[in-house]
Amino acid sequence: MAGIYNENTAPLDAAAAAKAAFAAVEGKPFPQDIFTAPELNWAVIGCGVIANQMAQSLALAGRKVYGIANRTRDKAEAFAREYGVEHVYDTFEDLYADPAVDAIYITTPHNTHIDFLRDALAAGKHVLCEKAITLNSAELEEARAIADEHGVVLMDATTVLHMPLYTELRGRASSGEFGRLRLAQINFGSWHSYEDMGNRFWNRNLAGGAMLDIGVYALSAARLFMESQPTEVVSLANCFETGVDEESGFVTRNAQGQLGVFSLTMHAKQPKRADLCFDDCYIEIMSYPRADRAVITWTEDGHREEVEAGVEAYALCYEIADLEKAVAGDESKRELIKYAADVMETMTQLRRDWGVVYPEEE
Repeated sequence: MAGIYNENTAPLDAAAAAKAAFAAVEGKPFPQDIFTAPELNWAVIGCGVIANQMAQSLALAGRKVYGIANRTRDKAEAFAREYGVEHVYDTFEDLYADPAVDAIYITTPHNTHIDFLRDALAAGKHVLCEKAITLNSAELEEARAIADEHGVVLMDATTVLHMPLYTELRGRASSGEFGRLRLAQINFGSWHSYEDMGNRFWNRNLAGGAMLDIGVYALSAARLFMESQPTEVVSLANCFETGVDEESGFVTRNAQGQLGVFSLTMHAKQPKRADLCFDDCYIEIMSYPRADRAVITWTEDGHREEVEAGVEAYALCYEIADLEKAVAGDESKRELIKYAADVMETMTQLRRDWGVVYPEEE
């Protein structure tokens, strides 16, 4: 099962999980209830792993990326050949100037996002930006102000914000079915080798570290079910020799007394598990960043209910669809950026407490 951890099967890494998810839907008809808003012309900045997944996701729906821009032209041309992209731009400015481009997906490293956001939003383009959407809360506040000024939509691409499973569970939680949320306990463990200190996971110059790479998922999953953002945060972290956070444990509490308990590591594999503990039940979500299944255990009699919503393979389709819905006026999708801003504020505070500062912030 895609979203449920099988104790007899080791968790897959992100790339392998995405490949397996795409394989699981190969040849199957694409759901007709995902893209319901008017279709936009999409361009992509960057052509790494996520950009490739975005193009593959659109292909599942019989759609194509309209344009591509990348720092290295030959990589952009190779991307265009592979996915049938019609327009390859010589410069990012050429992309921004193309009136046929409605929306841009930014897939470059974290520390480059704000520069692209400034220019793309000011050019009147709607933007879906890969996580972490910015380095810190000040940058995100600036980007939101530019989006508001130019009347365009800015959306965070953190998958947790867009998977239908969370929409389903949040609706039931909001109706009072589960009782009040008391505690969210969430972990994320990745394993990355120490052999290449220059890769983005350990490189301070590429905004490396666990918080911006995987912590954003954990905090987003909790924030969606909390009544408000945290007002208190206590934590411990181990920093790597390059100056980025390697592993951490932290607890948050909001004004309503709801607790979040989190553990992250970049060098120890563990299941990606989220437990949401309410008065009347607890909800287990395994592989939660792109989960399509959850198990509810009811307190009164202990019976278990499995909830299924969405399909893991369509994770990026849901992101793209949510931005198109937001552009079409769906306020519930427009408000997702508020959750992203709350999460970014917490991440910024935690890094400040740990002394993890990137060159752009000095």
